[in-house]
Amino acid sequence: MVRRELSCVRIAAFAVLMALLASASRAESASIRQLVEVVDFSGLSVSPDGRLVAFRTEQPSIERNTIQTVWYVQPVGGTSPPRRLADGGEPLLDTVGQPEGETAVWSPDGRWIYYRAMLDGRIDVWRAAVDASRTEPLTSDPANVRSFSLNADGSVLSYSVGAPRGAVVDAEGTEHDRGIHVDRSVPLGDALFRSGYHEGRLATQRLLDNELERFPLMADAPPSWRSIDLSTGKRSESAAGDASSRTLSSSDLSSSLVGVRKVIEEREAGRIALLIDKGEARGRAISTLAVLRGRKDARPVECAHLSCAERPITEIAWRPGSDEVVFTVSDPDIVLRQAVFRWNVASGAVTPVVKLDGQIGGGGRWNPGACAVSSDALACVVAEPGVPPRLERVDLEDGQRKVLFEPNATLAQTMAESAPIERLAWSDPSGTRFVGRYYPPASSTVGPSPLFVVYYRCSGFLRGGVGDEWPLATLAAHGVAALCIDAAPDRSDAIERFEDGRVAIASAVDLLASRGEIDPHRIGVGGLSAGAEVALWTATQSRSVHAVSMATPVIAPSFYLLMSPWEDVFLSRLGRYWQLGAPDETPERWNRIAPPTDPRRLNAPVLMQLAEQEYRYALDYAVPWIRGNVADVYVFPHEKHLKFQPRHKLAVYERNLDWFRFWLQGVEDPDPLKAPQYARWRQMREHFPNQGAP
Repeated sequence: MVRRELSCVRIAAFAVLMALLASASRAESASIRQLVEVVDFSGLSVSPDGRLVAFRTEQPSIERNTIQTVWYVQPVGGTSPPRRLADGGEPLLDTVGQPEGETAVWSPDGRWIYYRAMLDGRIDVWRAAVDASRTEPLTSDPANVRSFSLNADGSVLSYSVGAPRGAVVDAEGTEHDRGIHVDRSVPLGDALFRSGYHEGRLATQRLLDNELERFPLMADAPPSWRSIDLSTGKRSESAAGDASSRTLSSSDLSSSLVGVRKVIEEREAGRIALLIDKGEARGRAISTLAVLRGRKDARPVECAHLSCAERPITEIAWRPGSDEVVFTVSDPDIVLRQAVFRWNVASGAVTPVVKLDGQIGGGGRWNPGACAVSSDALACVVAEPGVPPRLERVDLEDGQRKVLFEPNATLAQTMAESAPIERLAWSDPSGTRFVGRYYPPASSTVGPSPLFVVYYRCSGFLRGGVGDEWPLATLAAHGVAALCIDAAPDRSDAIERFEDGRVAIASAVDLLASRGEIDPHRIGVGGLSAGAEVALWTATQSRSVHAVSMATPVIAPSFYLLMSPWEDVFLSRLGRYWQLGAPDETPERWNRIAPPTDPRRLNAPVLMQLAEQEYRYALDYAVPWIRGNVADVYVFPHEKHLKFQPRHKLAVYERNLDWFRFWLQGVEDPDPLKAPQYARWRQMREHFPNQGAP
């Protein structure tokens, strides 16, 4: 009897140990570091003979606190692994903080790829031999290269530059010494001298044509065009780039054509595929695919098939040597769940190629771009909710897929084994349909688990919602179920929009609680941009939320004050998107939409992790919250709307994990470096005694 009892104890202990090991293994397999350092792709292009695809990889490095880029080529057929050609330099960032895509230009003989690269503090045109024997800079100009092109036979490189780097530095220094004149080009609230990263350096910033997008000083200088004879090295000034190699735009077409959104010209016959704007449906831009016989044609033939008429078409490309246009369509209900089709412009037939539960394109986190097209196959970057980005070949005839390059293979395998993702679909009480991606908690979790919800966009590989701020797989590995909800179709009224989000979260909680999987009394929410609006609205309008995390500020009077010099464009945006006028014109509407400054009106503690470029927009409510001990606020230097520095991404992920484990599970990381944050959070708990773990 004693032996049997001891045996039972040993078995129970072994089961507990195995459960703990399984949980630890799962946490490691979906580690925060892995999520930060995912390899992305960009710039896919196929060689003139259709045999090779060139592409660039982009991998954040926590140690170097930068994004490392590398150029490769690989046979489209996948007959050999990719060949490394060159260092791509530091990526250039767009106005929200994400790497800009850089597409390689092939020489006509297929022996070289040409590309811009930022190396040693300068942006030049480089070229790399496809056999990996040689790389070299070509321009070596005192100004950074903005754009470039090759002429038809590849003998002349034309490129444009802006103001010389030295002139920009001198202008910054002169302003610094003489004082900076404040007008509407100066982003109010920012540091005024070298406050943001542009073209690889901290630069003084200016607003050019709207109140949101920042550019370096002298960015509005007119371009200067230069050319290089590649056989002789002779350089000359030119009026503009080579016209024969310039990308066709809608301005080159007949003035009678209106609403042209995208234009792609066929190489062989000169036919032109275009997307014609058809307005919006369910809050999303829709287009119809059409074709012109040539540049002078003013009567487009529109595709009549259901798949290409008034649909959310994102990309178009000609299939070489055929009458077919390859086009990508997003699901009208689920953002960036995409499919690819072929339209034969001669017969009118439309043929499906491939459909998947995620992104398919040329790379890029938020705008996947077009796959590279050869005569018989596509080369595409595929990214699905549980599948990190990888390069695939897709046969244009039968849709068969083949993996070409998978630098994230280890993460993909461990995600498949230990981080299951369920596609969740439900309707709220009014019948509005929602779709989300649900991470169940670790299998070792006993009883209903807490739940974290992020609302906005759930596109491609899910690292952490829009902006990649919340480590969804890691939260689940630590016993906090995680759910990313695709936003409902946009409503014009802001409060209706916020309410859609609140009800989506509430109805998802009801669904998962009814299944016995989550505890409705331990709910956390987070969001960026529109998602931050919904998260905060939900926390102030109900008591169902127990902890909040915001990655960006939301609309408030301080936002209005700092943007008001751009009243001609900002007031239009303010009225259109939030139905607001000046605070003294629409005070009741401001009282309803703006965050409460009274800390007592917050029903849950708030963690704010904001970019330096934006945090001042939140001061009129964040300061009272800090004083009231209901919010913990962090600001990340030199960040834009979306954070890009790998160490910042790591810190944000870790703090969000700690925050929700503290409030929803009562868990504190024993790391002594984190003791101050837990001391603050324990003090905050005095204001929310009923929040968090039982």
